[in-house]
Amino acid sequence: MKLYTRWQNSAGERVRIALNLKGLDYDYVSVGSLGAQAYAAINPQGLMPALELDGQVFTQSVAILDLLEMRFPGYPLLPADPTRRALSIAFGAVIASEMHALTVNRVRKYLAGHGIDEGGVTQWVQHWQSEGFMALETLLARRERAWAYCYGEAPGWADLHLAPQVAAARRLGVALEQFPLVVAIVERCESLPAFIAARPEAQPDFPKSAG
Repeated sequence: MKLYTRWQNSAGERVRIALNLKGLDYDYVSVGSLGAQAYAAINPQGLMPALELDGQVFTQSVAILDLLEMRFPGYPLLPADPTRRALSIAFGAVIASEMHALTVNRVRKYLAGHGIDEGGVTQWVQHWQSEGFMALETLLARRERAWAYCYGEAPGWADLHLAPQVAAARRLGVALEQFPLVVAIVERCESLPAFIAARPEAQPDFPKSAG
């Protein structure tokens, strides 16, 4: 199993957390070491991550997570209860489909290349991040029980989406004080080996200059 990714990539971090939670071994392949043309031959969209398993390449983090869940059910990422399962998937989709998709680096570069100054790009990012976290905080407040993690007493699908997004938000200067439930859950996640090992600074291609 090979994971094509990069040290600073929230979607790749989600998959790394899942692999760690499930106790799966994999080869880490730095996309930066391949070059854009070589990686495009692996993933035509050029985005990260991509997972190679049994000679097949899988793209898009949500599809990869679903594949891992089906192929390696030993540590379930999703609750068995249908209601909590659906809530977990929806929670992750808020992050992957809305928050992350609107504020990734290629979107910010596009805005900057079309006359939006640095302040305007920052405002764009902080607006959509804050909108998303407001929704997530509300979803967490609506839970039937105040579990230690998003939808259970062990971290899973929702949590592995949430932790990297909070880290990215902090890096982008988004204020998180008004989202105490989000912050508390992520603080618990950040103390766990599976999450620590997935962090950018723990990756083999993490640049010394970023340390």
